[in-house]
Amino acid sequence: MPLKLLVFGAHPDDCDIQTGGLAALYNKHGHQVKFVSMTNGDAGHHQMGGASLAQRRNSEAQAAANVIGIEYQLLDNGDGRLEPTLENRYQTIELIRQFNPDLVLTHRPNDYHPDHRYTSIIVQDAAYMVTVPNICPFVRHLDQNPIIMYTYDRFSKPYPFQPDVAVNIDSVIEQKLDMLHCHESQFYEWLPFNAGKLDEVPPNPIDRRKWLAEQRLSRFKQIADEHRDLLIKLYGQDKGENIQYAEAFETSEYGSHLTEEKREELFLSISA
Repeated sequence: MPLKLLVFGAHPDDCDIQTGGLAALYNKHGHQVKFVSMTNGDAGHHQMGGASLAQRRNSEAQAAANVIGIEYQLLDNGDGRLEPTLENRYQTIELIRQFNPDLVLTHRPNDYHPDHRYTSIIVQDAAYMVTVPNICPFVRHLDQNPIIMYTYDRFSKPYPFQPDVAVNIDSVIEQKLDMLHCHESQFYEWLPFNAGKLDEVPPNPIDRRKWLAEQRLSRFKQIADEHRDLLIKLYGQDKGENIQYAEAFETSEYGSHLTEEKREELFLSISA
């Protein structure tokens, strides 16, 4: 029976950054993956915005999805204007029920960006309610809560990220970078501009892809290095010591319990 992975990010590219490797592994093993961006990304640029930017970012998201053959849905909430409203909660409940995932991933609730924080809160608020028949009664309730986990970040207050799983993504790291490469408005325009590095971006697409790797691989290597002990515990001494790139996930107490058997099924069996 194919597994189902559902990822909620705040913006088009958040899912790719945080979970693109795991998503590629899921697809590689015949499992089903859906990315959901809670906003349409219509403010994430320094020169364009509104409907034209939202359309562009949707096109970029679909191109990224095509790299590994998954579904990517953008919701029509304004970038920077996401709120944990009842309407957004109900829409998320219905999305979770319709997809019926084994695993849900999202941001942690403590984050620099309000859209990230509220995405996490909306998923948390939807968690138990997906099992309540009288909430959103036109979409059948789930018989049990899916496992919900948070994606990696470096924020330390009120408490730092505490992973329960670290996943070896060495075999799919190039696919992950190819997905990021599709988000041109972000990785070659807006984010470099916002960081004061726009003049460093090469004009040639091939050179840009190399530059992107130089900029981004260190983050995925850092995750592996920070959680080396966990990788060794999960993959064994020899393999764990030699994993170069990883993604890591922390269990949310709002979802079902992550047992050893479920950790093996949902993560380790596809990344051994």
